[in-house]
Amino acid sequence: MKPVLVVMAAGMGSRYGGIKQIEPVGPSGEAIIDYSIYDAVKAGFSEVVFIIRKAIEEDFKKYIGSRFSDKIKVTYCFQGLDSALPEGFVIPEEREKPWGTGQAILCARDVVNAPFTVINADDFYGADSFKKTAEFLKNVSADSTDFAMAGYHITNTLSDFGSVSRGICTTDENDNLTSIEEHVKISREGDAIISRQPDEDEQILTGDETISMNFWCLTPAVFGYLEKYFYEFLAEKGKEVKSEIYIPVILGDMIDKGNCSIKVLRTESEWFGVTYQEDKPLVQKNIARLIEEGVYPSPLWD
Repeated sequence: MKPVLVVMAAGMGSRYGGIKQIEPVGPSGEAIIDYSIYDAVKAGFSEVVFIIRKAIEEDFKKYIGSRFSDKIKVTYCFQGLDSALPEGFVIPEEREKPWGTGQAILCARDVVNAPFTVINADDFYGADSFKKTAEFLKNVSADSTDFAMAGYHITNTLSDFGSVSRGICTTDENDNLTSIEEHVKISREGDAIISRQPDEDEQILTGDETISMNFWCLTPAVFGYLEKYFYEFLAEKGKEVKSEIYIPVILGDMIDKGNCSIKVLRTESEWFGVTYQEDKPLVQKNIARLIEEGVYPSPLWD
């Protein structure tokens, strides 16, 4: 069974200042997601499922989905405030944004029936990551709870223009994930990488820490757990205006309860993304370099 690629593209891009999912960074107008789809097609993925907001559907289909619809099956589903909610739940009037990545993935449950990889639309992950995750998923069944994730070196994932949040991973002797610690404010300061957690002393990181970049290898078996966690989250924090449920937290709890295992597939692939407007020139420079090195053709979808 060939794996499916699920792309989370419903973010509002508040820090970036626009719809960064369709922002051109390649010389022929390609967005970052174009390069992820290109790598996924080469790795053997059979379908891409985009999780988007209804408000950007027309632009997204016109400027993104139409480019490669002849190369891979393209499916859409939608994340909104009212998506996947339990019957009778009342959305707080002041609430504007959806409920996080846990809800986003749950929105794909009706269209995904094969092992799948989940990524962010505005992150560049590199061909090696898609190759390794595709090989893993080709060897698991649709009802398995043996999951995986692509692990990146933290030093390769930072922005030069502001702090970022990252999940730092620990593993056992078999490279199975044992925990993810969310660090909400990590920044590069000179030659140092510093984490500043609320109410904690600052921590200097080595740069070799393995982190999660929301590149997960899952199966349809996860959807039942996601629904359970989402409903419990809404019962506890659903009246809060800005509360969100994150997939690393859910998967971490599943590990703790023995409900799944997650193999860490370490990759040397480059990672870069657009978090701030100032990141865009660096992303464009990196793409141009990879084209010059022969990694990607230009135009990409000739």
